[in-house]
Amino acid sequence: MSRVESLEKGVRALSHEELAAFRAWFVSFDADGWDREIEADLQAGKLEALAEEALQAHRRGKSREL
Repeated sequence: MSRVESLEKGVRALSHEELAAFRAWFVSFDADGWDREIEADLQAGKLEALAEEALQAHRRGKSREL
């Protein structure tokens, strides 16, 4: 049995309350991963081109207030 299959089996065995707690933990865990990835991309300069493109579009009047 693979690790993923083992995890799936364990998740299926959780009670409703345990599943709710696991879900809340996983959402936070997943969001933290995204935050770290975005921060690393920012530090590496990978977002500079996107930021400049957005600023140029704004200057051309291609944006609107939220």
